[in-house]
Amino acid sequence: MTRIRFIEHDGTVHEVEAQNGRSLMLAAIDNLVPGIDADCGGECACATCHVMLTDDAYAALGPPGETEEQMLDLNPERSPTSRLSCQIPVTDELDGLKVQLPEFQF
Repeated sequence: MTRIRFIEHDGTVHEVEAQNGRSLMLAAIDNLVPGIDADCGGECACATCHVMLTDDAYAALGPPGETEEQMLDLNPERSPTSRLSCQIPVTDELDGLKVQLPEFQF
């Protein structure tokens, strides 16, 4: 299991144990972390699982793919390190990852 810290807009931290091979989105949903809507169920079709990563984490994971990029472009709150949590698989290398949640999902 991999530890992930989801940080709400107000600073509330939710540390969860995430199952490797599943997505960050599912880790949040499985652990009742507020702030991830996941309206499309993880199909990269809505962008309601938007998160912001640290610069280091973003660099390590790489940029979004083409479909993810299109979904992120629809979000007015997009940051330079924005990703969709449904597109990030949990691995041992993510242990200790800090994920910032936006104030609202669009």
